[in-house]
This record gives sequence, structure tokens and C-alpha cells, in this order.
Amino acid sequence: MPEGYKYNRVLLKLSGEALMGQNGYGIDPSVIDALAEEIKEVVNDGVQIAITVGGGNIFRGVAGSANGMDRAQADYIGMLATVMNALALQDGLQRHGVESRVQSAIEMHQVAETYIRLRAIRHMEKGRVVIFAAGTGNPYFTTDTTAALRACEIGADCMMKATKVDGIYTADPVKDPNAVKYDKVSYLEVLTKELNVMDAAAISLCKDNKMPLLVFDLTVHGNIRRALKGENVGTLVY
Repeated sequence: MPEGYKYNRVLLKLSGEALMGQNGYGIDPSVIDALAEEIKEVVNDGVQIAITVGGGNIFRGVAGSANGMDRAQADYIGMLATVMNALALQDGLQRHGVESRVQSAIEMHQVAETYIRLRAIRHMEKGRVVIFAAGTGNPYFTTDTTAALRACEIGADCMMKATKVDGIYTADPVKDPNAVKYDKVSYLEVLTKELNVMDAAAISLCKDNKMPLLVFDLTVHGNIRRALKGENVGTLVY
């Protein structure tokens, strides 16, 4: 365990929307740079990090199917959007001196490795950041479910979901000023109270495999390190 840290190996789930910053679409290079700098600090301290990235800043499968597109086809397009985000994130990490590998659930040898669990673990053991792209390679699964699956597969100590709010609330804090933030909440409560942290499949996967989930605010600089050190950042789902 790296000195001063609570976790040795983590899976960081980034939404595609997190990468677009204040833009309404696409990738904001300044966000990539800020993320890369924060990740570099903790990797240099010896923390092993894998990242699952969404594609909502470019294309959402659910939105595509709502507009009449075949759901499976729309989901495949969404998976390809996650590959674009993963490559952009890899470029940012490499420019900051952080060795990284993109592993895709859909084979595309020219730009990414094919996902292999033991190879991903070996990369992390060597101090490389592994970025998982293209979801699970199957339609009808969200990137949240992908993140939960990969976290369990690589033996992560915790799954960290980076959002734009500082944790989980009893209701949507934007819509309800009386919403109260949880410091800790059980997976069962998340499901029964329909707290909309992640989809039910992802929550159930974490619950069944006793994978802790930390939901925290990515927009506050330094929160990744603080969360990894076990400081009171966000909400822990246990």
C-alpha cells in the first residue's frame, strides 16, 4: 500500500461529459491536462489506476435509440465514442510523462490493445495507467456497468465514480434545496430508495462482489488524491 493512501488499486469512472468542461460538446484540452496532472501525482506515489471513460460528450446510445435509431446500433456508435475519449486521455497522460495503455473491448489493433484482464493488471503493476474503452463490447450495457465489471475483474480496492456533484443526496440537489448528502450509504439503500447513482446492473454487480463505490466531485482540484487518501470526500457506498 502506498504510504498515506487508503487504496492501492482503483478503478476511476469518468463520464464523457466530464471531459467537455464548459463546452456543450466534444473534448476540452484544458480538462484533459488538469486530469492528467492529478493522475500523475498519485501514480508517482505508487497508486495503481485504471480508468473507464464514457462517451456522452460525443454520442449517447440511449439518446440515439430515442430518436428512432436501432438501440444496438446506437450503442455501438456510443462505444466508438468512448474510444475517442480514451485516446484523447491517453495523449494527455503521455504528454505529462505518465505511461498509459488503452484497452478496447472492440478489436482495433491500430489504436488500442484488445482487452485482456491479466495484461491490464500487469500494466498497472508496472506503474502504467490502463484506460478501458468500448464498454463491454456489447450493446445494452452502460459504461457504469462496464466500470463495475472491470473493477471486479482487476481486483480493485475501490471503484471511484467522478461526477459534477459532491456525493449522493436524498434527492437531486439541483431540484430540491432540502436534499441531504449521505457520507455513507449501503448498496441496498441505493437500490430501494432509487438514488440514481448508477444503473441497477452496476449497483448489483458491486454489491454482489463487495466492491466499495466512492462518488465524488471531480471539478474540485485535488479531490482524486484526497479521495484516495481516505479523506471525507464524496459519499461511500458499501
